[in-house]
Order: sequence, then C-alpha cells, then structure tokens
Amino acid sequence: MELRQLLYFVTVVDAGSFSRGAVALNLAQPSLSRQIALLEADLGQRLLVRTGRGVTTTDAGVALLVHARAMLDISRRARDELQELDESPGGRIVVGMPPRVALGLSTPLIQQFRERFPRAVITILEGLSVSLRESLIAGRLDLALLFDPAASPQLSFQPLMREKLLLVAPPKSKLPARVGLAALANYPMVLPSAPNAIRHLLDSVLGPRRIELQVLAEVGAVHTVLALVATGVGCTILPESALGAPGGEALPRAPIGPPSIWNALVLATPTARPATRLVRGTAEVLQELDFRRRETDPGDIYRLSK
Repeated sequence: MELRQLLYFVTVVDAGSFSRGAVALNLAQPSLSRQIALLEADLGQRLLVRTGRGVTTTDAGVALLVHARAMLDISRRARDELQELDESPGGRIVVGMPPRVALGLSTPLIQQFRERFPRAVITILEGLSVSLRESLIAGRLDLALLFDPAASPQLSFQPLMREKLLLVAPPKSKLPARVGLAALANYPMVLPSAPNAIRHLLDSVLGPRRIELQVLAEVGAVHTVLALVATGVGCTILPESALGAPGGEALPRAPIGPPSIWNALVLATPTARPATRLVRGTAEVLQELDFRRRETDPGDIYRLSK
C-alpha cells in the first residue's frame, strides 16, 4: 500500500468516477484503474464498485477512506514542516566582527536575523581582523567581516565597502584642505598597534615610499585612539566611519593624498566548508545592511554590495 495509491483512491471517491478522477490527477484512466486494482489486490478487499453514474465505495472502501485521508494529511503536514525547516532553519551561527563595526552593526543585524530566522541563534564575536581571519580558517567562525585581509585560498571574500583614510587632529587644530602622503611625517601620531588592519594598511602604503611616521603612542582600540587625540596627545589616521565613535564626531579631519589610502571591508567565508541555508541567509542579511555609521562626504565612502 503506497501513499500514491491512497491518493488515487481518495481522488476517485471524491470525484465520483474514474474518468473525473483521472482528469483531476492528470493521469490516463487505464493507469488509474490499474493502480486501484493493485491496491485492492494488496489489501485483499474490493474497495470500489462501478455503477452507471460512476463509482460507490464498499464497506472496506469506507473503512479505508478514513485511514487514507488521515495518512495523506500526515504526509502533507510532514512535507510542510520540512519545507518550513528549510525556509527558517534552526541551529546556531557565529559571526566575527571588528569592534568598531560591531558597535554600529550588532543591533540591526540581530534584529533582522531574528525576523528571518526565528528558530536560530546568532553569536557575534569581536576581535581584530587578523585574529578573526585565523578563527574563520580554523572553523571557530562561520562568517566574518574583515578589514583588508590577506589573501587565502581557504577563504572567499565579498567586498562590502571602501573608505578613504583621513588625518584626524586634536580639537581646534588647523589642517590643510588635503594632506599629502609625505606630509604625514610632520604630524605626531597616536596609532592602533599591530596587527591592526589600519596599521598594516598604512605600513604597506607608506613603507615602500620610505615615509616614516612620528609615532608617539600605540593602542589597541579605536575609541582609545580617539580619546588620546581628543586630549591633544597627537593626531591619528582613521576611516570616516570610525569617527562615529564617542569623541570622534567633533575632531578636525582632512583627506589624505593623492594618492588616497583606501580601507576595504569584506565579508569572508570559508571555501572548504559547505554553506548551510543558515550561513547563506545570514550572509545575505549582512550584505543588505548599511555599514556606514556616519557619512559626511559621499565621495569618501562607497558601498559595494547590492
């Protein structure tokens, strides 16, 4: 006894004849009659009797009809539940982000994630891009947002945003309209300490040009850098979005270049591990979010994702 045969049987009973049942099932009538005959042979009972007006059910057919409807209903509900699991999977996903990205992005990400995947749990881990990249390769993260990561055959990168780096000075400082690369050496600096992605980017651009910065202090977090600049310790070099942190809004800033120095934010995924529906869906949510915590010059920040 197969579900398909039960469906044929119920359809014929509801239609009232083999001919109308065959039309409803988009099946040739001889094939339908054969399947009902096989069902009757399997059960050892006559289920339907042909009449001049169509078919009627035997006592055995009436008894089977109740069970057939119940089994078909269970089958439909099982299929619907599995489809719902595919559309809204459960489980847990771990996403890595640099601290200044997590500060502005965690709330909208979690809100949209909960709307899209109410049965799943998201964990956000903060860290420097270098350590997040290593965790992603090691399998401790499912996805990560990274600044200017080194290329790796183990990772795939989707560009999300590019920003120009700015020279940021203490309050009331007078800065030129634009600061050339060589002129950066004239400003005392407070910079993020290695292996910060911004510091690595600066070294990769300025090092080959033999431009040596006057580094007065190195600290790990951007908000600490901004606090030191706000107290007059020195200048720093940061992208526009970093100035949305407390203390950064009012600080004087000037574009660098030419050439400009661009900071890139990418969505990184491992190439060796197959992406589940939850991973793919979370990646889609991330690509739809606005990563710009503030924007004063549209020409300095470019959103690259769809």
